[in-house]
Amino acid sequence: MIIAVLAFLGGALTILSPCILPVVPFVLARTEQPFVRSTLPLLLGMAATFAVISTLAAVGGAWAVHLNEYGRAAALVLLAVSGLALLSRSLADRLTRPLVALGSRLSAGGDARSGVLSSLLLGVATGFLWAPCAGPILALILTGAALRGPSTATTLLLLSYALGAVSSLALVAAASTRVIAALKRSFAAGEWLRRALGALVLLAVLAIALGWDTGVLTRLSFARTQNVEQALVARVAPHAGAMSMQGTMTGAMTGTMTMTGAMTGAAANAGNRAPGVEGELPTLEGAVTWLNSPPLTPQMLRGKVVVIDFWTYSCINCLRALPYVKDWYARYRDQGLVVIGVHAPEFAFEKDVANVTRAVHDLGITYPVALDNHLAIWQAFDNQYWPAHYFIDTQGRIRGHHFGEGDYEQSEQLLRTLLAEAGATRLPPAANAIRAAGIEAPPDEADIQSPETYIGYQRADNFASAGGVVPDAPHVYQAPQALALNQWGLAGGWRVEGERAVATAAASSIVFRFRARDLHLVLGPASPANGVRFRVTVDGHAPGADHGVDVQPDGSGAVGEQRLYQLLRQSGPVAEHTFAIEFLDPGVQAYSFTFG
Repeated sequence: MIIAVLAFLGGALTILSPCILPVVPFVLARTEQPFVRSTLPLLLGMAATFAVISTLAAVGGAWAVHLNEYGRAAALVLLAVSGLALLSRSLADRLTRPLVALGSRLSAGGDARSGVLSSLLLGVATGFLWAPCAGPILALILTGAALRGPSTATTLLLLSYALGAVSSLALVAAASTRVIAALKRSFAAGEWLRRALGALVLLAVLAIALGWDTGVLTRLSFARTQNVEQALVARVAPHAGAMSMQGTMTGAMTGTMTMTGAMTGAAANAGNRAPGVEGELPTLEGAVTWLNSPPLTPQMLRGKVVVIDFWTYSCINCLRALPYVKDWYARYRDQGLVVIGVHAPEFAFEKDVANVTRAVHDLGITYPVALDNHLAIWQAFDNQYWPAHYFIDTQGRIRGHHFGEGDYEQSEQLLRTLLAEAGATRLPPAANAIRAAGIEAPPDEADIQSPETYIGYQRADNFASAGGVVPDAPHVYQAPQALALNQWGLAGGWRVEGERAVATAAASSIVFRFRARDLHLVLGPASPANGVRFRVTVDGHAPGADHGVDVQPDGSGAVGEQRLYQLLRQSGPVAEHTFAIEFLDPGVQAYSFTFG
């Protein structure tokens, strides 16, 4: 119920966002007619279409995106005809008869039944065009849809969001009705207003056709509704806003790159007081396959102390926590410890069994790994973070948890307490320090001023190339002339998709203004058989001693598989720099930047 209220309020706030401006002319074009038979059906049709399309886009993959693109094209034609009919009756008469009839119905209405039907149809068309700003509340709804799959609850939440938006639009329409009526009484300007509204409709169609609704307008900051929405999420439903530890799942909740949650169960005082009980170990069913072990169940694990590690192999926070998890397993497995890595994918390529199998081998993981491609185990734990560690005693009770990196000594102390409770008497000494290298090395927390940044348009922030993103279509981008801190851009041929950007030509590049010791980029080749060569520069020069493990000192490297690549590790003082990577071959897939 709380989320439904938040969804409605978040939708209502979109009236203050510039990205809803293209929709307003279609609403105002109906204000000369009765609200119940004209504006109301239009708004309801718009809300219903938005809810259906958003549900499909959240859970249906690329085919739903293409469906919406076809719908947008048809809607643009339909609404352009309507605008022309409003603009000029003589021009409408010269159009072909079917289009004239359709445009006249949509613009004039007719009797009560046809007026309601035409308004509803126009609302359905407008729903295909509506691209509201993806604020934190809509982000929360779409994330839940992506995690849990299609459901009535998801559609109802999206409908609640849409109804909030159309309620605001209804208020605008009601106010404009009075203004237009006053003008007609004072100046007899009905025909002029009709033509003006037709011109506005055509301008809106042009803006949408050129991508201004999803590009320029969504980047304007006339009203910073995101801050208001985030405050609502934090105040009304503080736990509802929890997303990925690696970053933001939908691009709205930008924040800490690593979050170290407090451990429940008094791990720091384990020698004085036993940690509390948080619940029972839930089912481990739903994994598509298991690596290094047959499928395990809670019943099979009774009598063992268990650590559940939620991770995914391109997550930098997970990779930095991995040396500690592997050390716990090596140190205490002979004392009755079982570690289970639950691989919960973020990107589509992380669902590929061959990719995960290769990563498990390359990372030296020998404990059981469950491939939770459908997030069944994730949902059973009600988990929300990468990485997340849950500590289970021999009776199958959850005795503590930890979210994110850090506090490894306290986590190990909790493990030792649970093993001692189980009767282990000859525990090896606790680890003094874990020396991790390469990508797994700890971050330089003091100098990180750049957040994780997604490249796909669903969660992209701070994109600075002129004209904005052109979704799901090949486009030649120009690199920005200058970048502020944490701004980035594309140059050359790219097709920007929901979760990634794909280079469509050689010599395509990405630039990023950042401040951090380490810079990583999740990359993959279009075909595993064909690698993609690249060249990295920092402030226009080869990185030299500041190169990462996947780059040579001269800046050269190659993308041969889908994973996280460490491109920079600065050896000197950390400062603000401009990073650039040029791909010498086409076909690279770029997903997200992370820093350390």
